[in-house]
Amino acid sequence: MTSTYPPELVASCWTSAGNVAPLQIPETSPVPIAERLEAMASTGWSGYGLAHDDLASAQSTLGFPGLRKLIDDAGFRYVEVELLSGWWDKSLVHLWRPQFDLLLDAAETLGARFIKVGTAIGDPLNELDFLVDPLRRLTAEAAMRGTRIALEPMPFSMVGSVPAAAELMRKVDMPECGLVVDYWHVFRAGTTFGELSRSLEAQQIFGVELNDADAEIRGSLFEDTRDNRRLCGQGDQDVTGFIRTMKAIGFDGPWGVEILSKEHRQLPVKEALRQAHATALACFPADPTPLL
Repeated sequence: MTSTYPPELVASCWTSAGNVAPLQIPETSPVPIAERLEAMASTGWSGYGLAHDDLASAQSTLGFPGLRKLIDDAGFRYVEVELLSGWWDKSLVHLWRPQFDLLLDAAETLGARFIKVGTAIGDPLNELDFLVDPLRRLTAEAAMRGTRIALEPMPFSMVGSVPAAAELMRKVDMPECGLVVDYWHVFRAGTTFGELSRSLEAQQIFGVELNDADAEIRGSLFEDTRDNRRLCGQGDQDVTGFIRTMKAIGFDGPWGVEILSKEHRQLPVKEALRQAHATALACFPADPTPLL
C-alpha cells in the first residue's frame, strides 16, 4: 500500500468556527458560512466539518442545496457533519430525533462521509452492550440516506477509550458503523500506540483527528479538551508517531485536524486555519513511503 501524498486535510468543525466553543448555547459560529468556506479553500484544506447548529443556520438561510453549490464551487472533496448525542435513550427521542433528521438531510444533500455521534459526559462505562441495538438502528437509517455513523470515544464520556469503542464496533458488526479516532482523546485516555494497534481494525476507522497538547491537564478533562489544545507539533505529544501508527493499521486519510483552544478562537479565521493546516502538514513524513 502506498501513502497518499501530500496528505489531504479536513478542517474539523471547531477549527474553522471562530469564537465559539462546545456546549455554548447556541454553538453557532459567528463567521458566515461563505467566509469560512473561502478561508478554508484559500489555506489548502481538502474538506471541512460542520456542527449541528451551523447546519441548522445554513438550512434556514442558504438551504442545503445552496450550501452544496458553495462546497462544489470551492472544490472541497470531503464533508463531515456532527454531533448527535442522546440517541440511545428512548425517553430523549423528542430531543435527539429532530437533530438526527437534520443531520441525515445534511449528510445526504452535502455528500457527507459520515455523521459523527458521541455519548453522554460522565465516567466511562465498563458495560456498553446497551448501545449495540441503538447504534444498529442509527446505522441502518444512515445507510438508507447514503452515509455512515462514526462514534467518537472520549475519556470523559460513556465510551471512554478507543479499545472499548473498537470492541463495541465488533458487536455492532455493520460496515457502515465505525469510529472517529481523535488523537487528543487517545492520549488523554492513556491509550498507547501499541494498544491502538492491537485493538483497531482498518475498516473500523472512518476518521482520524490530529492535534497536540501539553503533558499537564489544566482544569477538568472537558475544560482542558475545550480550551487548551495545541497546534500539531507544538505540544508534548507524539503526533508523527500517532500518524505512523494509524497508517500502519491501514488508515491513510483524509486526516481531520481539530483545534480547540482559547488562543485559536481569538485569531482571525483565515489565520487560524493557515496555522492549523501548516503545523499538521509538518508532522507528516517528508517522503511518500510505502507501508510495509
